[in-house]
Amino acid sequence: MRPRGSRPAALLLTAFLLAPVAVIALPASVAADPVTFHAADGTRLDASWFPPPRPAPAVLLLHMLTRSHREWDPAIPRLREAGFGVLALDYRGHGHSGGTWTTGLSALQQDVQAALNWLKARPDVLPGRIGIAGSSIGSTLAVIAAGTDSSVRSIALVSPATEYRDLRCTPAMRRFADRSGAALLIAAADDPYAVRSARSLAAVTPGLRELRVIEGTAAHGARLFAVRPDLPMLLVDWFLRTLL
Repeated sequence: MRPRGSRPAALLLTAFLLAPVAVIALPASVAADPVTFHAADGTRLDASWFPPPRPAPAVLLLHMLTRSHREWDPAIPRLREAGFGVLALDYRGHGHSGGTWTTGLSALQQDVQAALNWLKARPDVLPGRIGIAGSSIGSTLAVIAAGTDSSVRSIALVSPATEYRDLRCTPAMRRFADRSGAALLIAAADDPYAVRSARSLAAVTPGLRELRVIEGTAAHGARLFAVRPDLPMLLVDWFLRTLL
């Protein structure tokens, strides 16, 4: 979650983890199909699937640690209106998914890959047109998945971390860059480790890179939705440019 030897950054990010996240109710018109699938080790995973009106690219949403896919509620209607299929995953031990994450975060990589495999099997998802948006640890998991699965064309990282406890994503970012994958990186100016991580990952090229540093706030991960109501449309614009 922090670079080695950076205790102030760790304390700051821990405070963000313990702070509450506002959950905004989805409009009734945005109907989700609850879906269940299994990770490679058999863990049952729950997710919400918002199907596209016709075959289209899809976006996988990855949440912060100890939260759930509901933190993405501000962005889901905008992605749906743009015509994307949207899969909002609950990791093991989160939401209604089975299993536990407390023995190590590396198991969460299986959860993300299981979600990608589910999307790749969908006839209404265009092959090779998958994007991932992740917040906090979700960003780290997004990079790791993008580095190993060629179906992922574009990623959007909100408050990224190059190292999150036992997860490290810089090598995966290099593999993603070798495929010229596109990455949007967003961090609050007063969230120091997220800014350093965003700049470090943005420097790994080739591939389209867009770095957004939001001034005047230390909001971390999905909490940036409350600070920047335009953030969902920024994500929509990014995926329209990089998945179509």
